[in-house]
Amino acid sequence: MIKIAEFLGPTPSPLWRLAKQAGIDWAVGGLPFNDPHNGADAPWDYEPLRRMKQGYESGGFQLAVIEARPPLNRAKRGLPGRDEEIATVCTLIENMGRLGIPVWCYEWMTDFNWLRTDTARPSRGGSVVTSFDYALVKNSPPTELGPISEDDLWRNLDYFLRRVLPVAEQWNVKLAMHPDDPPLSPIRGVGRIMRSVENFQRLLDLVPSPANGLTLCQGNFTLMTSDLPEVIRHFGRQGKIFFVHFRDVRGTPEKFEETWHDAGQTDMLACMQAYRDIGFDGVLRPDHVPTVEGDSNENAGYSSFGRLYAIGYIRGLQQAVYGR
Repeated sequence: MIKIAEFLGPTPSPLWRLAKQAGIDWAVGGLPFNDPHNGADAPWDYEPLRRMKQGYESGGFQLAVIEARPPLNRAKRGLPGRDEEIATVCTLIENMGRLGIPVWCYEWMTDFNWLRTDTARPSRGGSVVTSFDYALVKNSPPTELGPISEDDLWRNLDYFLRRVLPVAEQWNVKLAMHPDDPPLSPIRGVGRIMRSVENFQRLLDLVPSPANGLTLCQGNFTLMTSDLPEVIRHFGRQGKIFFVHFRDVRGTPEKFEETWHDAGQTDMLACMQAYRDIGFDGVLRPDHVPTVEGDSNENAGYSSFGRLYAIGYIRGLQQAVYGR
């Protein structure tokens, strides 16, 4: 049975209460905020992570995934200082293992993370969503660090995995690679390698390990394939789906918009059936929801009220497919 979770900041908030009221028992967290009253520990050190985990538990949640990264751009680019960044990741993974936090969601997007060209595109009933149009950025100048090729990114990823995966195996933590968002390459001279089903299989084959897997972010993967349920089965048969972002879009990698969970291009019921068929029993969370009446678009894609709709929709699919 899937575990429906929600992304919750480490400090109790009204969203925590809304999530509990919606029946959520599992939390996906970031890294702890620095607390000057508790020494000079870094966010990936044991004590800050322990306090964060204990805080979620006090709120009635089990912390299932950490979806935040220490600085990694030197590692991605193969620059001096990458070994120190990799050592920091190893510290995070070891401490996650000590605390029983089983999944780390990471990505290999260099210089910038997920990218949108509009964060207030009109959608159903006056709600707003995020969207992307490559035509608006195709002539943008290269990033400050300059171009980097896909071949270099693959070499640097291989270097990273060969140092990190043995630590993950030792501490029983799974590494769940998130797709590039959008799954398009290059952007501003920067190659993007986690952008196709074939490249995700290459990731799994690059350094075979029980700890090497993926975050099945449906909004990205549905832009890579015309048959998302079959892609779920493809990776699920290998036991490589460690975490799911359950969301949808409409369009192509070059031009798309986020959608309400019931209004995109994907057969969401068929996706839920695919998770059941592969025996997926991990964590699934809604992602990138519309901003609706009465809520703020300050953090576009993460409207509290929009999340409630998504949780209810996913819960309905879960009950239809799995039964109560």
